[in-house]
Amino acid sequence: MTDFIRLDTADNVITATAPLEAGAALEKIVTTGLVPRSHKVAAELISAGDAIRKYAQIIGYASEDIPAGAHVHTHNVEFRNVEGAYEFGTDLRHPNFVAEASRDTFMGYRRENGSVGTRNYIGILTSVNCSATAARMIASAFGPEELAQYPNVDGVVAFVHGTGCGMAGQGDGFDALQRVMWGYARHPNHAGIVMVGLGCEMNQIDWLLEMYGLKQGPLFHAMNIQDTDGLRKTIETGIARVREMLPEANKCVREPCPVSELTVALQCGGSDALSGVTANPALGYACDMLVSQGGTGVLAETPEIYGAEHLLTRRAITNETGQKLVDLIGWWEDYTERNKGSMDNNPSPGNKKGGLTTILEKSLGAAAKGGTTPLQGVYKYAEPVTSRGFTFMDSPGYDPASVTGQIASGCNLVAFTTGRGSAFGSKPAPCIKIATNTEMYNRLHEDMDVNAGTMLTENHSLAEKGQEIYDLLVSVGSGTQSKSEAQGLGDYEFVPWQIGATM
Repeated sequence: MTDFIRLDTADNVITATAPLEAGAALEKIVTTGLVPRSHKVAAELISAGDAIRKYAQIIGYASEDIPAGAHVHTHNVEFRNVEGAYEFGTDLRHPNFVAEASRDTFMGYRRENGSVGTRNYIGILTSVNCSATAARMIASAFGPEELAQYPNVDGVVAFVHGTGCGMAGQGDGFDALQRVMWGYARHPNHAGIVMVGLGCEMNQIDWLLEMYGLKQGPLFHAMNIQDTDGLRKTIETGIARVREMLPEANKCVREPCPVSELTVALQCGGSDALSGVTANPALGYACDMLVSQGGTGVLAETPEIYGAEHLLTRRAITNETGQKLVDLIGWWEDYTERNKGSMDNNPSPGNKKGGLTTILEKSLGAAAKGGTTPLQGVYKYAEPVTSRGFTFMDSPGYDPASVTGQIASGCNLVAFTTGRGSAFGSKPAPCIKIATNTEMYNRLHEDMDVNAGTMLTENHSLAEKGQEIYDLLVSVGSGTQSKSEAQGLGDYEFVPWQIGATM
């Protein structure tokens, strides 16, 4: 491993792969001061106002003259909003599809409606914060001893949240919450659902049932505390209904299913400047492999593709698809402005410590998770993803809210890259975590499933690491526990995105 990498010949910065002292010789330059690992060094004189280029793209502008060899970061780089015309469909690299008869398989749960799950949970889903305690008490009644009698059931889990009332009964916020509830109620990783409300909330369960045509039956129940004579009786009723479900849920068994039934949420959090060098491109390679098998990858976090969206519109399968993505960018610019924020509020302090200077730099690395195949569809938050292949779902960059939307959209697996480290996990869709650097992987090895840092420390190729991630997705989809599952994560990461006013 060398002490630096240059990502493109058009770049005027290089990235340190190890901490550098003043006087370190890199290419034809010498560092003028200390440079932390994964931070940038000017490869030439960059005059004040000039564009700073990484990945052959603009990531910011010099706020002062930056001599060759100097540390390039927030102290001498300024952010500017993106501008420019968009191209649609000019970079369509179609995958080499594997013939259906030759496609890989995994061991999944095939549901009556034809969907396929990777886990077999019973979910307790709340319509409003007021029923959160009831849901948690219902779920907590089922301990390891009782569940051991049902080896095919992964658990009973409560999905509670802090909204559902004090909101408008129509509009973006209400619609998004209803889509989340529908997505979790119908998720293929659930064998059964008990839906619990208070009764007087704005987010009425009956409206959801009517709107989406949900019918109550042996594996789907709905109830309100006010109609069930109070909290205690609601909890007792919920427990009784879950006990009736368990034998039926246990009848579900894994069977061979084509990998085309995997829908993977492509996520990142706690990123560093190596995210776009190792883990994200490796996940992108795995996504391309999945797409070639007929599967689906779902990229999200709209603020974290800001500055890279032009690369995605070039991959849009139609002009309409590309324009949907452009319209989302415009919505987010307006959303941040009217809330007196900035698109550059992201990266976070931890991201900056890891060498990410602007949202443009972060986005260019984050977009690599989506691989290289055509963009087949752009979806609202928690909207069902109906296209196969590489797709995009609108969401904030806040990981729990984003993943909640991806799971509601139908993702039955989550792949999560991280450079600073993350303790994230999710239910009902299991999450694998991919480290960008070996140093962090060694410190947090109990939390990390894959070390993409070996692409630098052991010269592992992009193809090797991408294959490793793909193989792990198939294995976890077949029932192998991920590190986050083994640690019990996922009970508190259900966070529907709250859009609009709380009243």
